[in-house]
Amino acid sequence: MNQNDDLQTLPTTEAEWQQKLTPEQFRVLRQAGTERAFTGKYVNTDINGVYRCAACGNVLFESTSKYHSGCGWPSFTEAVRPEAVELLEDRSHGMVRTEVRCARCHSHLGHVFEDGPRDRGGLRYCMNSVALDLQPE
Repeated sequence: MNQNDDLQTLPTTEAEWQQKLTPEQFRVLRQAGTERAFTGKYVNTDINGVYRCAACGNVLFESTSKYHSGCGWPSFTEAVRPEAVELLEDRSHGMVRTEVRCARCHSHLGHVFEDGPRDRGGLRYCMNSVALDLQPE
C-alpha cells in the first residue's frame, strides 16, 4: 500500500483540528491525552488490515504487528515503517517515557515501551484506539 493513499488535507490551526476531530480525539491526538484503559474499540480487535492515524490518514501499523499485551490499549510490536512515526522524550507525570506521534501531522498516538514480546523485537507500541482508524483488508 502506498503511504500517500487517501491522505487527507491537514488543518493548519488547532481551531481547525478541533472542528475536524471529536472532542475525545482532539483531547488525545492534539493535547496528548490518554483514553481510559480497556475502553478503546481496538483493544481486543483481531481484524486484518492497516491502522491509520485518525487525524490525517497516515498508515501507521499493520494488523500483523498487533498483539494482546493485557495493558488495556491496542499494542503493536512495530510501526509499518520507522518513518511513519516520530518518537519524542516525554517527561510528563513524573515519568520518563517515549511518546509516539504521527510523523505526518504530529498528533499524539501513545507511547512505546521496551516490555514487548522479545521474539518480536521487544517493543510495545501502546496506542490509543481513538487515535487510530482501522482499514480492514
